[in-house]
Amino acid sequence: MQLFGYIACLLIGVSLGSIGAGGGILTVPVMVYLFHVPVVLATSYSLFIVGLTSLLGAASNYRQSNTNIKVAGLFCLVSAGIVLVIRSWLLPLIPSRLFVVRGVPVTWSLASMLLFAILLFVSAAVMIRRREDVAAAGGDGNIFHLVGSGIVVGGVTGLLGAGGGFILIPSLVLLLKFRVKEAIGTSLLIIAINSLLGFGMDLRHMPVDWHFWDGLRWSRLRE
Repeated sequence: MQLFGYIACLLIGVSLGSIGAGGGILTVPVMVYLFHVPVVLATSYSLFIVGLTSLLGAASNYRQSNTNIKVAGLFCLVSAGIVLVIRSWLLPLIPSRLFVVRGVPVTWSLASMLLFAILLFVSAAVMIRRREDVAAAGGDGNIFHLVGSGIVVGGVTGLLGAGGGFILIPSLVLLLKFRVKEAIGTSLLIIAINSLLGFGMDLRHMPVDWHFWDGLRWSRLRE
């Protein structure tokens, strides 16, 4: 099963490098279902993996002048603040069992996976329709739309460990009229900053096992 996980990791890298999105939203399910990592811990590991991968991609795009530092900085001022608040204070307060429905407990792990399923469908719909929307949109560059997108991206990154590229790319293209390559490079930088910041917050209360390829360690974490 882990072999399929490593193959999936390669595909995640391809997704991030080619479209600047799809990293975190794929990494968490891979960690949970193929590497059997607990959900909350998987979101933390996803932040590190996606953050580091995105940083390498952002550096490459910066050398090719495909990164808008000013916009990335503005986006991160909003989204990174949301990530910091969620990962530092809100997430540790969320109980493992949220509520009970007809005798069936609904846990945060289950709720997280349901949210991921919804986001996967939304992400697919957004990316499929992106070209048609770009052709039809006026793209007024409204700063309030950009700030709103930053809040949403920060919430997704903080709660679920996803970078939010599927929101970032359409926002940059539609609202600011970015070229697709520039949107990808800028998106990777924003994802890298948000993800690594979130992971840094997790280091204070998450048990990080850097030898994640050793499957026996996950059984110890689940016990």
